[in-house]
Amino acid sequence: MFQLDDNFLVDVGLAAMPADQKQPFLQHIYQELELRVGTRLSDGMSDAQLEEFEAVIDKKWHVIDTWVAQHAPNYQADPVFTQLQQKTQLDVNDPTLKAEFVATKWLEVNRPNYRDVVAQVLEELKQEIRGNSDAILGSNQPQQSDYDLAA
Repeated sequence: MFQLDDNFLVDVGLAAMPADQKQPFLQHIYQELELRVGTRLSDGMSDAQLEEFEAVIDKKWHVIDTWVAQHAPNYQADPVFTQLQQKTQLDVNDPTLKAEFVATKWLEVNRPNYRDVVAQVLEELKQEIRGNSDAILGSNQPQQSDYDLAA
């Protein structure tokens, strides 16, 4: 698992970024990563799959409960559930934990290569940042446009 933190900034050549710009930049990178991974994962999915996953992400409980009943009726015994619970420290009966588990397992079932996709997209994003690190660091005032990597 990757972390978007000071070590990430060092890795992409942004160790000198002013402290007050780090968190907004990392938040932007997280959002960009989510968008790019989502776009890449959606390629080749049917409309039904996209609708189902969107319902899971939007926490439509009837969809989540139906999916669990069909694919993981003993979900609380699943090692993925246990890892998520330990990581988040949420109560095992917390519905947010259940939703996170279903999103993760849904990807495992429908896009078994999703971890590879995340790693590939993250590496591509890192390369873009490294290639633009001087321009990113050149600004004293953080603005959304400063973080536009495709420009």
